[in-house]
Amino acid sequence: MWRSKLTSPLFQTRYQPQKQDRELRPTLPAFDTPTMTLKSAALLALIGTILMTALLAWNFVFTVLNVLRGVVTAVTLFSSFLYAFGCFTTAVFFYVFHRTQS
Repeated sequence: MWRSKLTSPLFQTRYQPQKQDRELRPTLPAFDTPTMTLKSAALLALIGTILMTALLAWNFVFTVLNVLRGVVTAVTLFSSFLYAFGCFTTAVFFYVFHRTQS
């Protein structure tokens, strides 16, 4: 029974969407001032990965020294190297990405 009310001619004429109802997003002024460009975001990511690379390289050096002293096993040397190398390659990627942005 309710279906017949929705398809009635009275419902269709009364509840037709108006032109201003069709757009749901608010209209903003025509100017655009981005707070962060892609180049500045790449620079920020590069700085963060350089700091992480320095920290992980420092950790790798201490792991090598601890393996030589016999404090930790040699397996930890492999994982420490992988972390340092992965962070270094990410830093190189962000450096190249930052340089290619205009």
